[in-house]
Amino acid sequence: MKHNCVYIMSNRSRSVLYVGVTSNLTRRRLEHQNATDNTFCGRYKVVDVIYVEWFDNIVDAIAREKQLKGQRRERKLALIRGRNPRLASLSPPFFEFTG
Repeated sequence: MKHNCVYIMSNRSRSVLYVGVTSNLTRRRLEHQNATDNTFCGRYKVVDVIYVEWFDNIVDAIAREKQLKGQRRERKLALIRGRNPRLASLSPPFFEFTG
């Protein structure tokens, strides 16, 4: 069962992208939503999960996170739009775009 993921979050206006990795996306999303203004996610109100990739192995997830962080914004947006054309906020427990 896949328990590790790379995720991309954004603010409501989709002007900021944040790439992260976690083994508990629900918990991590809550941490971002409750972030204080002295953190990146708190300062830019990064609260919406808009992309998720699941992995069996945390090492693979970390490698993918590093790869995504090294990409330009345009390439990240193209990847996201491939699965989530409207950049809609993905809701738990699914965190997968279904339509």
